[in-house]
Amino acid sequence: MTSKQRLLASLRGWPVDRPAVNFYEVGGMRMNPDDPDPFNVHNDPSWRPLLELAEEQTDLIRMRGPGVTFRHPELRGKFFQEQQWVKDGVCWMRSELNVGKRRLTQLQRRDAAIDTVWTVEYWLRSERDVQAFLELPDEVLAWEANWAHLQEESQMLGERGLVMIDTPDPLCQAAGMMSMEDYTVLAFTDPSLFHALLSKLAVPLQEATKTVAGACPGFLWRIYGPEYASEPYLPPRLFEEYVVSYTGPMVKTIHQSGGYARIHCHGRLGNILPFIVQMGAAAIDPIEPPPQGDVELIDVRREYGQALTLFGNLEASDIENLPADEFERRVVRALREGTAGKGRGFVLMPSACPYGRVIGVQTLVNYETMVRLAHAF
Repeated sequence: MTSKQRLLASLRGWPVDRPAVNFYEVGGMRMNPDDPDPFNVHNDPSWRPLLELAEEQTDLIRMRGPGVTFRHPELRGKFFQEQQWVKDGVCWMRSELNVGKRRLTQLQRRDAAIDTVWTVEYWLRSERDVQAFLELPDEVLAWEANWAHLQEESQMLGERGLVMIDTPDPLCQAAGMMSMEDYTVLAFTDPSLFHALLSKLAVPLQEATKTVAGACPGFLWRIYGPEYASEPYLPPRLFEEYVVSYTGPMVKTIHQSGGYARIHCHGRLGNILPFIVQMGAAAIDPIEPPPQGDVELIDVRREYGQALTLFGNLEASDIENLPADEFERRVVRALREGTAGKGRGFVLMPSACPYGRVIGVQTLVNYETMVRLAHAF
């Protein structure tokens, strides 16, 4: 089977010649080892063998966001101002929003040696900030969606794999505007105000989902954000309230187009898996093993394998830290449990990827182990 055939069969619950193996962001996100930008960690020579391994030996899933631009940029410019500067090897990004007689700000930083963005100051720090944001005209948040790049990339990828449309859900956008402390307190103590925020963010997001899903039928999607309402942050009843109510319509829209909605959710899944199935999701990732998660892969396969294609169950930290023999045992166990009994497909995949500038020798060996064992299974 080709990688595209194998991945589609895994999503459809059809037989495969072997389990698919995917490196998640490696081979999924755009990583250019030839880009000399000092903030591009992937230009370190140690990354090249890993990137080549992904391209040549894995079942590729390209992660691409739907192309969205703001529908009324001139109006948005009246409310938002942004600036960016580099100082002492750190890139700083500051955004300002003036609305409802309040000035809201966000400050983020990115360090040259780490491929991540840290939020230092969050947009919303009080209920008054949330109320001010709700006064923002809906037109300011309206998007224009485009999809030509998704179709073009799918054609270029051919039989090497699938393009996966990557999108947040309303909860991800809302919670990401606050610190975890402020978010959880608001979600617990003032659900009506939090619902108002979710509803405001959901309208343009669901509209864009409908547009892109209609233009790109049959695509795989990844929806990220539900983990914000998983335990220990919020109880399962609020997962149902804040995820099923707002992410569920996105899942339905994707499936009505013939697509496949994959729910991305780190951490504890035990008490929320029924809600994920209730939404009608086609797949889930990364199904982290204990102690990061709270369920074993074999139990997820037994209870929900008929409803969900399973992506996971390897920890990114294990790839970087475990000796080869111990990591090999982890991979063998994941392959056996992920394919046990009857059910839909299983894709061997880590929970994330390294974000440092240097890929160690042991890390590369463990990635090679994933490929070797999946190919031989």
